[in-house]
Amino acid sequence: MIYCVEDDASIREIELYALRSIGFEARGFESGDELLTALEGERPELVLLDIMLPGTDGVELLRRMKATVHLMDIPVIMATAKGAEYDKIQSLDLGADDYLVKPFGMMEMVSRVKAVLRRCCPAPAAKQLTAGRLSVDLEERTVTADGRRISLTYKEFELLRLFLSRPGIAFTREQLLSDIWGMNYTGETRTVDMHIKTLRQKLGPCGGMIETVRHIGYRLEAKA
Repeated sequence: MIYCVEDDASIREIELYALRSIGFEARGFESGDELLTALEGERPELVLLDIMLPGTDGVELLRRMKATVHLMDIPVIMATAKGAEYDKIQSLDLGADDYLVKPFGMMEMVSRVKAVLRRCCPAPAAKQLTAGRLSVDLEERTVTADGRRISLTYKEFELLRLFLSRPGIAFTREQLLSDIWGMNYTGETRTVDMHIKTLRQKLGPCGGMIETVRHIGYRLEAKA
């Protein structure tokens, strides 16, 4: 559920229509008092909040939400007037997650709503990663390749987990040293090459999914 707080009825209806047209549930409110009353009964996924409102303005509403334990983690996007730099800064300082500058397009609004929801409400972490005949159980920290249980060292497992979590992405040796070993690049990357070689050997035919990207590093390409 998305709450849209906007005193201009025509703008509010367009916002609601745009959100509903892509599958969101949405409710509109023309004042801060209406919003506060609604928040007592239902918790929205996000609030799109205009700053210029009759009675209690949007900045004060944001302040109250962020000072209330059961409301403080609800994502808020503020709608500010063009050129109102202070309003934007104040809203962000108070905890707003993003802002839109009026007049804004509905495609931009929808895009920002989706982006904030992705950041603030991430999908549950995967418990298992798979590619072709290769499977990694992240909770049990086990690896299966071609139906065989494979025993890996801690670093080998972390390398494979990283590759499987971002298939098709090429990682430089420097990135792998930093992410897996926690080391800053000092010119020595042979340790990465040696671990990749051993990992490929242990995975057997599935090891061929870990490809060398010339002049860059390595990536995993899922194969049937």
